[in-house]
Amino acid sequence: MLLTVARIGRAHGLKGEVTLEVRTDAPEERFAVGNELLTEPLEVGPLTVSASRTQGGRWFVTFAEVADRTAAEALNGVLLVTEAEASDEDDAWYPYELVGLRAERSTGEAIGEVVDVEHLPAQDLLVIHEPNGNRARVPLVSAIVKEVNVEGGRVVVDPPFGLLSGEEVPDAD
Repeated sequence: MLLTVARIGRAHGLKGEVTLEVRTDAPEERFAVGNELLTEPLEVGPLTVSASRTQGGRWFVTFAEVADRTAAEALNGVLLVTEAEASDEDDAWYPYELVGLRAERSTGEAIGEVVDVEHLPAQDLLVIHEPNGNRARVPLVSAIVKEVNVEGGRVVVDPPFGLLSGEEVPDAD
């Protein structure tokens, strides 16, 4: 299974450098000079890192196969991928492991299916396709996501009121 480590952004400068939207916990390793990265779409790569740097918290990379700004601009939106490695962390999952899981409340009530994972600066979000066709974005934090059981095919969530669509206001008796 291929794991996305970055999305190539805009060209930077005239010599083929590009910005990266990083999706890995180890960018120093992934974008080290000499590393070869597969791409999605596959026919664009592989790409070999010839230089990498950070500035203001943003990653900039130059690839050996990219000679100028025009070639760099053509890479905008291309995904850099690598073969997924097994994680030894108990509470860490790759997006491909979460997509397709049944989402339910702790009572067992089905609330939908995980269809995507969005990566935000503060935390990741589970995108849940609800039975009514709406999509809910649920923060992947322990206060809300109580259990992730990849083998069992489910994720248990305890969302605050209003996070899911179609929730009715409880009676104020």
